[in-house]
Amino acid sequence: MNSEQATLRLNTVNTEPLSYSQAQTLHVGFIIEQALGHITHGKNLQQNLLQDDQIVPYWGLPRQDVQTGLAGKFDNWTIKAGLQARRAIREMRQETPLDALFFHTQVAAILAQDWVRRIPSIISLDATPLQYDTLGEFYDHTPGKGETLKFWLNRSAYSAARHLVTWSVWAKDSLVRDYGISAEKITVIPPGVNVADWINPEPNSADSKTVKILFVGGNLKRKGGDLLLQACRQLVHESYPIELHLVTRDTVEAEPFLTVYNDMQPNSARLKALYHASDIFCLPTLGDCLPMVLSEAGAAGLPVISTNVAAIPEIVRDGATGFVTPAGELDVLVANLRRLIVNPALRRQMGERAVRLVTEQFDAERNAKRLIALLKDVVNS
Repeated sequence: MNSEQATLRLNTVNTEPLSYSQAQTLHVGFIIEQALGHITHGKNLQQNLLQDDQIVPYWGLPRQDVQTGLAGKFDNWTIKAGLQARRAIREMRQETPLDALFFHTQVAAILAQDWVRRIPSIISLDATPLQYDTLGEFYDHTPGKGETLKFWLNRSAYSAARHLVTWSVWAKDSLVRDYGISAEKITVIPPGVNVADWINPEPNSADSKTVKILFVGGNLKRKGGDLLLQACRQLVHESYPIELHLVTRDTVEAEPFLTVYNDMQPNSARLKALYHASDIFCLPTLGDCLPMVLSEAGAAGLPVISTNVAAIPEIVRDGATGFVTPAGELDVLVANLRRLIVNPALRRQMGERAVRLVTEQFDAERNAKRLIALLKDVVNS
């Protein structure tokens, strides 16, 4: 693939600002699920909404670890999140009438469908429940006896919402194919990072003798960290000059080529510095929807190696911004790491393309503006 062909492959998602009919102040309730990457997504949204003085936001943040109130009596996440959402909406409405509601994800909207029908609402999601079921083994999730009821409850919520937002084309396709939702009712607005905060101020010269490989994933096994360790052991045995830097919650035994970080905080200056000091980002994940760390790596100018899981090929463009490998395939992972280790020019080219792709399609500030415009359209329609 030549560079012109690779460039053409980057332009697949419409990122033009959405129009809206008139300027007005809108009081909007945001119900944002507090789990996994949704936490970072919510924080980015909170920060970027400050840029629009026409939106007055009110925040409800359902947590899985809540122990108090009625929600604290349940283990089921849909019930727990739904009860917290209902309480948050009730408290918001005691303070002000709401012009719109925004739910991320649909989990929090299932028990709030009366509000979804009464107040113009958008439901946002990274994956449909059926897609999540296909990844269930990696999330300790087993479909239960109530799958038919769950399907119809989710379909009812999707139908009740004025509009739907998906993080990816992959998720949009499932809404259309599996739940019978009109494609015109769905807008793809990916999450992302504030690109300006992640750009490397002093890009690596790519001529260092030691190549630094970075992995960022809380759950080492699900995110493919174990497989990456095997790959790096093989590369070290073959005398390739590498270091592996693992950012994870899990404990990992020391090895000469390995540095482990168990206390790194999301969006921290220390984490950004680690990205900027690295040469390759590798996340050979077994189960994911659209990991936000891939946006961070792209914004930092790193070529990325990841897997053909879910929506990942929408942000890692095989042969252009990095390599997409079959999940669990050690030999392919090692081969692609070798290609980048021995070719500094290729690393630099892919990193430059990654910056451009993330800037165009996965910039959180830009996508927040698209989301705000969509909210205004929904209210005014």
